Amino acid sequence: MPFILPSLPYSFDALEPHLDARTMELHHGKHHAGYVEKLNAALAKYPDLSNQPIETLLRSLSSLPEEIRPAVRNHGGGHFNHSLFWKIMAPDGGGEPTGELAAAITSAFGDLKSFQEKFSAAALGQFGSGWAWLAADNTGKLSIISSPNQDSPLSAGEMPILGLDIWEHAYYLKYQNRRADYISAWWNVVSWPVVAANLSASRNL
Repeated sequence: MPFILPSLPYSFDALEPHLDARTMELHHGKHHAGYVEKLNAALAKYPDLSNQPIETLLRSLSSLPEEIRPAVRNHGGGHFNHSLFWKIMAPDGGGEPTGELAAAITSAFGDLKSFQEKFSAAALGQFGSGWAWLAADNTGKLSIISSPNQDSPLSAGEMPILGLDIWEHAYYLKYQNRRADYISAWWNVVSWPVVAANLSASRNL
């Protein structure tokens, strides 16, 4: 099948105590795996589309056959979003960004604290399931956006460089309904070097 579940770049318990091992195991092995399986099933009749990168499919949703458009949006979005999510976290995460990323955050939001407050507010304020994003345009200008369900900023012409999953399956085993506590803890595992690399890559799109 064309799309596969990527391996986690760390063990299930590597992000403890901020993200618990059982949640990571279920989140990756059940939820993300389910998106991949259903995406492949939806594309089975369209081998030409199956060979395209998921980013390309999400950027061109309106041109896809109508019968598979919702599946690519939901399951393809879930696959792309989670693939990004695993990479922007690390056991040695947290701290502060440096270099070009730090300068871009300061330019857009004033300072890191202001950015984190605005991003956290977007994540906390998202009604129901969805994501909070730090996205960049092709000039490197940053913005904070949120999206419902598994919608990807790619479909709106933005490049996500940092994303936080705020579906309940991402945090409920440890944090129950305390989304704010989950958001606060998550900053301790953000891998700023990976986010910086994503920003640099966005300039080439």
